[in-house]
Amino acid sequence: MNKLTVLMLGDVSGTAGMGALFLGLSSFVKEIKADFVVCNGENAAGGFGIAPEDFYKMKECGCSVITSGNHIWQKDAIYPLLDSEETLLRPANYPTHEVPGHGYVICSVGKYQIGVVNLQGRNFMPQIDCPFKVGLSTVEKIRKQTPLILVDFHAEDTSEKEALAYYLDGKVSAVVGTHTHVQTSDATILPLKTGYITDLGLTGVQRQVIGSDASISIQRQITQLPIKSVVAQGVGVLQGVILTLDADSGDCLSIIPFSR
Repeated sequence: MNKLTVLMLGDVSGTAGMGALFLGLSSFVKEIKADFVVCNGENAAGGFGIAPEDFYKMKECGCSVITSGNHIWQKDAIYPLLDSEETLLRPANYPTHEVPGHGYVICSVGKYQIGVVNLQGRNFMPQIDCPFKVGLSTVEKIRKQTPLILVDFHAEDTSEKEALAYYLDGKVSAVVGTHTHVQTSDATILPLKTGYITDLGLTGVQRQVIGSDASISIQRQITQLPIKSVVAQGVGVLQGVILTLDADSGDCLSIIPFSR
């Protein structure tokens, strides 16, 4: 059996998250012999959005594809790159003809091809196009070229994430959740061999409030004033999952969460 090892990283948050990538990703990739790396970068620029320089640094650190979510629109300077850089994704279920960018990519890894799909949820989030319908049609398109497909579902609601995973079970190699910045303990392989976890976690400072300064987050809760969140400062960690995939069938053979 031919196997591929894939590393999927949770949302990179601010300077600490970028620092964790710079200092730790290359050695980790070598240690586990990862063939492919997917990282959510929508919070790289001070916690909100991603700047062009962040994208290029993430690529230099070893990220094969950078996914995103609702904060991708925070930095206007990134808009041209959404069209020109095929490995920088925005959620596929934004209206295709009205917004810049693309929601999936197919990459070559040796003699194999891996598709990466970026989707965004609608529960407690902007009411964009249906992630289920857009997700299925995108997956069906990619499966004409390869059964190796990874889905980053950037969503708030656990039930929506689980439902999409079962909806795509057997059609994709993995569905991983991002956005909530807290790594969940439910990593599993679904009945039809799709790997799943509700949230990859946070590449950034732990023991704060989803990567933001705890004192300011507390003040927001107590006062209910629209105080701007500030990204926590400190030593960042890498969080996510290691996937082992059957390179020929696309089946997920194992999914192992990590925090490092």
